[in-house]
Amino acid sequence: MTPSDLLTAPASTSLQAKLTNLRALMQEYQLDAYLIPSADEHLNEYLPEAKQRRMWVSGFTGSAGDFLVGRESSWLFVDFRYHEQADLEVDLSLVHVSKLGMEGHNTVVETLETLGQKVAGFRLGFDPFTIPVEQYRTFQNKLKSAGVELVPVNQNLVDIVRSQSPWVESDPIPALGDSKVFYVPNEVTGATIEQKLGRIREAMRAHKTEIFPITKLDQLAWLFNLRGWDIPYNPVFIAYAIVTPNEAFLLTNLDRIDTEVRQFLQDSVTLLPYEKYTETLNALISQESQGKVLLDPKQTTMGTYQLIDKNRIVETANPIEGMKARKNAVEVEQMKGANLKSSRGKVRTLKWISEQLASGQQLSELDVANAIAQFYQQQPDFQGLSFNTIAGAGTNSSIVHYGTPSPNVLLSEGQFFLLDSGAQYLGGTTDATRTIIVGEPTPEQILRYTEVLKAHINCAMQRFPKGTTGVQLDGITRANMWMEELDYGHGTGHGVGAFLNVHEGPNGISKRAAEPLEPGMVTSIEPGFYLANWGGIRIENLYVVKNLTPESELQADPSKTPWYGFEPLTYIPFDKRLIALDRLELRQRQWLENYHAAVVEKLTPILDPSEADWLREACHLGDR
Repeated sequence: MTPSDLLTAPASTSLQAKLTNLRALMQEYQLDAYLIPSADEHLNEYLPEAKQRRMWVSGFTGSAGDFLVGRESSWLFVDFRYHEQADLEVDLSLVHVSKLGMEGHNTVVETLETLGQKVAGFRLGFDPFTIPVEQYRTFQNKLKSAGVELVPVNQNLVDIVRSQSPWVESDPIPALGDSKVFYVPNEVTGATIEQKLGRIREAMRAHKTEIFPITKLDQLAWLFNLRGWDIPYNPVFIAYAIVTPNEAFLLTNLDRIDTEVRQFLQDSVTLLPYEKYTETLNALISQESQGKVLLDPKQTTMGTYQLIDKNRIVETANPIEGMKARKNAVEVEQMKGANLKSSRGKVRTLKWISEQLASGQQLSELDVANAIAQFYQQQPDFQGLSFNTIAGAGTNSSIVHYGTPSPNVLLSEGQFFLLDSGAQYLGGTTDATRTIIVGEPTPEQILRYTEVLKAHINCAMQRFPKGTTGVQLDGITRANMWMEELDYGHGTGHGVGAFLNVHEGPNGISKRAAEPLEPGMVTSIEPGFYLANWGGIRIENLYVVKNLTPESELQADPSKTPWYGFEPLTYIPFDKRLIALDRLELRQRQWLENYHAAVVEKLTPILDPSEADWLREACHLGDR
């Protein structure tokens, strides 16, 4: 009997039916629990529809969160961004929502430890191609004492359930990796494929390795100057890559590679079918019988790791991550251009909102989400949105990643409206958030907004020496809010790609961001405050790290420590109705005035006269 023979194919397509069939498979594999991570075989944050396994089973649509299915119970583990959203989306009679960071809510490991102590020989099943090596080791180290055995199951159990009746008829698994792949010109990327491969091979030689498998999609898109739309909002395509000292292999669906792209790649890259990844990697390992394999345990799945003799693995940070994060001069200019276009689109949207409301028109969340998409699209080289627009009115503004703007929820008097959106332009990715007030704000709304703005300014104007990490800047950002006993559960900032993923490593600004910030890195700065049934505030700009110390000084004194700072990429006014200027220190007030002056200077030349007049008024602070 095969595992699929156990499926009962019920008429209902409810969560209960999916769990019943999944548990039947777990019984066949003698599993006490099965872990369904948020990620797929390429460790994507945003997933192609065919790989949205956790969402398909649980109903939870957030971009992060793991689902654990036991013999009788199931658990969804979500961080602060999704505490409210998870309660709204899942069937709480069948799923326990574990809100990470809250008192009394356990992590995945803590839950498994408890289960393992109750059941002798507890077996946890998982798809090894969806778990990073580092995470597997964490589980192994922490669960061993609880008697939990980790059981890799190479055939994904969710895929088996999803491929059976009745879901195969009503909700079939979509095609994977069929969007057109296109190349980005060298004048946009600032470096050729050959130049990038040269840098990669230099890093391989430094680590004495001969084989380098690449499984993350933004890394190989960057390396080969290629893009695609296999995943919504992310200009990447489903593929693997392998680099050796003399060859580079790109493994993807070859049917969508046209003649123009083949010619673009012909001198540097060998194209192979996606399904040949395991076979090709094994063949190269056999050919290079003594060769070492470069592998990053944070960014490589256990599935790939298991293909390689452990004695031949050299574990180190993936060299592409750092190269990709440190934008070259051309990429920085492309990012500046893209974010200026995006700023223009959001300014036009804010003007449109204010005029619609002033005329007595009712606006819904969805109205605004549709409007800003149109304003973005009007800019040259628009490729698409960079994520699903967050347009939260009233109490929905406190849902950090509220991604379902409603046609029925209106922007209402006295309430916040939070608009977090971004676009993809050829060469640049954008992301910005503004929170505005509809009508007149209360003193409490002004106070809290002002404290969030001060936190943003404190980080944005901070000078810092070479070697400073995101952890250090995160504390600086939160300091004034903590004095008012205000805080936020998400990070202060994330890296952003150059016409790539809107969330990019390795840099960031958070309590866990240990990567030093260096020139060319792009990061968001986005402090916030959220209170359920009250509302939420988030203020987000993108910035690029720049060197503040003149090169002449560094050449004259090589021992001198370089000092860095942030240059804005986003130019959008803050809602002055919500700013208590008397709560700003002199340096904060000066930064704010300089920033608003720069907004007017940057955008006025590309706005029509009425838009420019509106912007000047929006940026004029007065004496409030």
